[in-house]
Amino acid sequence: MEKAADDKAPGSAGQLQEVTADQLPPTIGGSFPMGLTEMLYFWIKALHIVSIVCWFAGLFYLPRLFVYHAASEDRISRERFCIMERKLYRGIMLPSMIATLVFGLWMLHLNPGLLKAGFWLHVKLTLVVLLIGYHHVCGALLRRFAQDANRHGHVFSRWFNEVPVLFLLGIVILAVVKPF
Repeated sequence: MEKAADDKAPGSAGQLQEVTADQLPPTIGGSFPMGLTEMLYFWIKALHIVSIVCWFAGLFYLPRLFVYHAASEDRISRERFCIMERKLYRGIMLPSMIATLVFGLWMLHLNPGLLKAGFWLHVKLTLVVLLIGYHHVCGALLRRFAQDANRHGHVFSRWFNEVPVLFLLGIVILAVVKPF
C-alpha cells in the first residue's frame, strides 16, 4: 500500500510536474510557459515553413515559364503558357504568399520578443518586403505576356529567374544563423 502512495508523490512517473519558465529551454527570443501557446507557436511555425516552400516553388517556376514563353513562336504555345502562368500565380503563389505572411505575423504576435532579439530579423523582414515586390513584378510580367505585350526576351527571363535564389539564401541564412 505504501508503495502505491509513493507512486503518486510529486515528481514520480505518471505524475505531471509543474514547470516554471526558467526551467524551459529557450526558444527563439525567449521562453513560453509550457502549454497551448507554445504548441500553437510550433504548429504555426511549421505551417509558415510549408507556405514558404510553396511560395518559393512558384517564384522559381514562374520565371522559368517566362523563359519558355518568351522563346515560343506559335500561338498555341503562347496561349498554353498564359494559362499555366495564370494558374501558378493565382492558384499557388498568391495563396502561399498570403499564408506565409499571415503565419509569420502570427508568430511575431505570439512572440513579440523576436523583434528585440537582434538586427537579423529586421534585415530578414526587409528582404521579405523586397521579395513581395519581386512577386508583384512577376504578376506584372504575367499580365504583359497575357496581353502579348512582353518587351523582354528569354535571356532577360533567365536572369530574372535567378533573383529568388538570392532572396532565399539571404532569408534562410538570417533565420538560421542570426549573424547580428
